[in-house]
Amino acid sequence: MPATPTGRSLFHGYTYSAHPAACAAALATLNIFRDEKLFERAKALSPLFLEAVFGLRNLPQITDLRGYGMMAGIQLKPRETPGEAGSLAQRRLFDAGLHVKATGDALIVAPAFVTTEDEIGRMIEVLQKVLGRAEMG
Repeated sequence: MPATPTGRSLFHGYTYSAHPAACAAALATLNIFRDEKLFERAKALSPLFLEAVFGLRNLPQITDLRGYGMMAGIQLKPRETPGEAGSLAQRRLFDAGLHVKATGDALIVAPAFVTTEDEIGRMIEVLQKVLGRAEMG
C-alpha cells in the first residue's frame, strides 16, 4: 500500500490476526478454563473415560482401540469400500443421540471437558448398543 502524504501507511491485519474481538474471546475462554478448573476436571475424568472405551474391546467389529486423556479412537473392521464402516457407524450413532467424528473407518470420541461421569456412561451405552448390532459387522 502506498504511503500517505504524512509518510504513514494504513496498518491493518487479517481478520484472525490480533483482532480485538477474537483476543477478547480468547481471554474469556482462558478464564473459563482456569476458573472452572476444566483441565483438572478432564484429568480426573480421563481414567474413567478410557476404561469405559477400552471396555468395548470385545465387540467383533472393533479391530483396535486407542486413547489418551479425553480422546479415543475406535478402529472398525473395514467393509467393501474404505470408509464405509465409519460412515455407517457415524450415521447410526448420530441417530441414537451420539455425535462422533469418523475418519475413514476410525471413530474419534472426544467428550467436552465439562462432560459428567453419567454422560460418559451414556456415551458408552450408545456405542455398545449401536456397534454391537449384528448388521454393523
